[in-house]
Amino acid sequence: MAMSGKYVAYVGSYSYTGKAKGITIYDVNPDKGCFVKKGEVDVDNSSYVIKSRNQKVLYSIADEGIVSFNILPDGGLERLNSVKINGMRGCHLSTDVDDKYIFVSGYHDGKITVLRLHEDGSVGDIVDEVYHKGLGSIAERNFRPHVSCTRTTPDGHFVMAADLGIDQVKIYHFDDKDETLNLVDMISCKINSAPRFFEFSKDGKYLYLMYEMKNVIDVFSYEAKPGCRVPSIEKIQTVPTTGSSKSSELTAATALSFSADDKFIFVSNAGDESVCLYERDADTGLLKEKMCLPISGEYPKDIAVFADNKHIASINHESGTITFFKIDYKTGLIVMCANSVKVNQPNCCVIVEV
Repeated sequence: MAMSGKYVAYVGSYSYTGKAKGITIYDVNPDKGCFVKKGEVDVDNSSYVIKSRNQKVLYSIADEGIVSFNILPDGGLERLNSVKINGMRGCHLSTDVDDKYIFVSGYHDGKITVLRLHEDGSVGDIVDEVYHKGLGSIAERNFRPHVSCTRTTPDGHFVMAADLGIDQVKIYHFDDKDETLNLVDMISCKINSAPRFFEFSKDGKYLYLMYEMKNVIDVFSYEAKPGCRVPSIEKIQTVPTTGSSKSSELTAATALSFSADDKFIFVSNAGDESVCLYERDADTGLLKEKMCLPISGEYPKDIAVFADNKHIASINHESGTITFFKIDYKTGLIVMCANSVKVNQPNCCVIVEV
């Protein structure tokens, strides 16, 4: 897609209350800080949405599995298809770097599902599925497998899956030759830390793992030499998700996003109701706190980052709002905070430049 400076936001919401259809589409004017409702699309309980790597297709979790849409030139959505995932409703989606596969993380049943993607972006058949096994700590929610984030590694040879129920990040070998998930290693995390979400830097050298209950980000170096059986992963730093502010026992880290240029990382915290900004050293991968800002809402479940490297939006699930911010990355100051947009139970948001 050509870069035009015009943005469209796709917000996924629960539909069971009858107050939202599933995905709400907004035209966004970053300069004025306003979201103008464009339309709605029916998706049963859209708990997570992503765009394809080529930004031409939108994928959403739904009760029935996955729904795919063409992103039209004006930002509208044209339904492609829906596919069942042979399990309970997923909580997270990701595609590989070539948009050949889509990976579904199953929080409720502890399952990873891999499906093939067709050239037009529609979702194809299941190629492999794996259930995690084991027990976590004796706690209300952390006692059985809950897969919360699954991604391919930058080299394309491995798939990693964070499981916040059993406090592990499992590492599988996977490629388009055998299309099978084969467990080769794991990152064992501290008991009751709940590894929830992770991202790789664009150069593939560093891994950033966020823990929901421990409220920290672990930074790892990452290297996978050609033909290696397992990648080399080494922890090099740990920083709190709330920055220099001390988090309460009720704080839960909820989302992590990179700025478009990969130089900064945002992380949001429920309970603390904040978004913290870290500057990232491209050479060392290390993080340095810049600021921590209140989001003027409750339960910031997602952070949407604009391609202009100037704006972000906090998706506040409990208060049913989207808060828009303009950031001066150099000084770490909030330049503008617009009035919140009301949305029914928003879960996540994807920003596309059209």
